[in-house]
Parts: sequence; structure tokens; C-alpha cells
Amino acid sequence: MQQQILTVKNLDYTYGTGGKCVEALKGLNLSVNRGEIFGFIGPNGAGKTTTIKLLLGILMPQKGELSISGKLPTEPETRRTVGYMPETADYYGYLTPRELLNMYGSIFGIARSQLRKRVRDLLELTGIEKNADRLMRTFSKGMMQKVSFAQALVNDPDLLILDEPTGGLDPVSRRKMREVIRDLHGKGKTVFFSSHELSEVELVSDRIGILDKGHLLATGSVKDLVGGREKGQSLESCFLKIIEERI
Repeated sequence: MQQQILTVKNLDYTYGTGGKCVEALKGLNLSVNRGEIFGFIGPNGAGKTTTIKLLLGILMPQKGELSISGKLPTEPETRRTVGYMPETADYYGYLTPRELLNMYGSIFGIARSQLRKRVRDLLELTGIEKNADRLMRTFSKGMMQKVSFAQALVNDPDLLILDEPTGGLDPVSRRKMREVIRDLHGKGKTVFFSSHELSEVELVSDRIGILDKGHLLATGSVKDLVGGREKGQSLESCFLKIIEERI
């Protein structure tokens, strides 16, 4: 029996009050198994980022419950085991990647001797070692995405939450990120990521969840959702069909 690392039960979240309310999530039920890659897709405004903020403890549930390894997202023990890559990599431009990673590592309480090697390995892993000592204010969006990915890995998390991780990356860098994600998967790490890049989701995910207007419409493996390739099916065609059926 597979062990669940992430559990969401009957989760509601509404922005605003009175007549200006926007229901972002409505009775969301979701589970992610330990050691799997879970792709989370949906149109703009579907509720993906709201879900991620709830998983991180940035927002608090208004109804329902969620847990990571059986604990609340806000507990310090939980936060030590989670890595997060935001959609927009907005870091201190006057720092270098090496300085940023050292800062985050210190926040997590990683010993200095261990942190030095950890930072060096992450700079190499994400392909930014040659720019490790440049100020980040000079970086392109793609370079900042690489820094953000390295930052998410600094504490060697059990659960990695990625919000649009391949945005701004060139094809070579996207392939490299897929390779790193698969390698993390091979080491038993869990990856939960949202993306508009359906081809990327299709290539790396063990299971996929399709969200629209706060409702989880479908979950399953790529094979379960897409069906036979001989019929010309793709994740994109499956996604569009499911969304259009609600219109």
C-alpha cells in the first residue's frame, strides 16, 4: 500500500467578503503518494496557486483540512522537509547565487562545513556554477529560474513544491530540469508541481490532477487520462476536452 505524503480533504478557500467574493477552491480532495511526481494543471484562475499557498501555510484553510506527512504545513518540523520554487524568482538582486544559497542554508540550520559542499553541488547541478559569484540583478529570467530551483533544494527536502518551474527556460535547460526531477524521484523524493506546459507535465509525471474553477475534475496517470496514442490522443487534447465539457 502506497503511503501518502500530502493529503487534502474537503478544502474550501474564498477571497473577498460580501458581494465581491471569489471562490478559489470548492471541496478540494487530493492526495499525493510519497515518492511520486504529481503534475497539477488547470487554466488561469483555476486555483492552483491558492492550493500551493495553502500547502505552504501562507494561507490558512477556511474549511477542510490538509497535512504533509500527517502534520500541519505551519509546523516547523514540516517546513524543514519542504522545498518551494515560486513562479516568480524575486530574490535580492544585490546578492550572488552563492550568497543566496548560503543564506537559505543558514536559515535551515545546515552546518557551515556541510553547507559549503551543498551549495557547490547545487550550483553545478542547476548549471549556474560559472555565474555563482555574479550579482543576480544582472540575470535573465531563465537564469533566475535556475537559482530558484537550487534554492528549493538547499535543505534536501522530502517534498518539493514547484510553481511553473520551466517558465523562461530554453529547451536545453528544460531537459536538464526534467533530468534532475527524475533523479530526485529515483532517490525517493516527492515532487508536486503546477505548470501550463502540458508537454513537460506529460513527460515527467507519475500522476496528474486537472483543476478548474476550484474543482478537481480528474486525476490519474498519463496513460489513464490520455488513453491510446494510436488515436492521436495527447495530454493537451485530454485537458481541453475535460475543461470544455464544463463550459
